[in-house]
Amino acid sequence: MPAPAAHGWTDDQVWTVARVRTLIGREFHISYSFSGVTRLLQRMGYSLQMPARPAAERDEDAITAWRTATWQEVKTSGRRPARSSASRMNSA
Repeated sequence: MPAPAAHGWTDDQVWTVARVRTLIGREFHISYSFSGVTRLLQRMGYSLQMPARPAAERDEDAITAWRTATWQEVKTSGRRPARSSASRMNSA
């Protein structure tokens, strides 16, 4: 597969599902969902690639601070809501 720059993405040289989806639309005038593109690529033998090392810009102190402060505020308790009846009848 040619580099993304050959198709107009010059900021980085990474193929993403969104870019592949856009390219399929441009070339074949077909619209796929993101999950459809993912399944298509898997059937063709492509797999998810992860970087070999973390990004140089990664700030571990900021990540730790976010996890201890912000994440504790936004995460759910893990408890499921109480069961309720969908019936309109009153229980006796």
